[in-house]
Amino acid sequence: MKIKPGFEIVTICGLDIVVAHGRQNMDFSRIINLNESASYLWKKVIGSDFDAARLAELLQEEYEVDAETALKDSEKVIADWSGAGLLE
Repeated sequence: MKIKPGFEIVTICGLDIVVAHGRQNMDFSRIINLNESASYLWKKVIGSDFDAARLAELLQEEYEVDAETALKDSEKVIADWSGAGLLE
């Protein structure tokens, strides 16, 4: 899977917010606030294919987290992003 084109992160008052650009994203009316680790993952995978295992690897490289927790957190991030319509 990939993050859909037309979305990017902007930092507003210290918060990383996903914003939509382009015609295909005109109906995007939600505000998505990314926590530190979700923002880190977004920046690492934007423009490339990824899955939960890849996100888990990235979390383990950056944070002190065991493999099971990293995978569980990665699956939640994917579910959240998918539910918000950010993935293709």
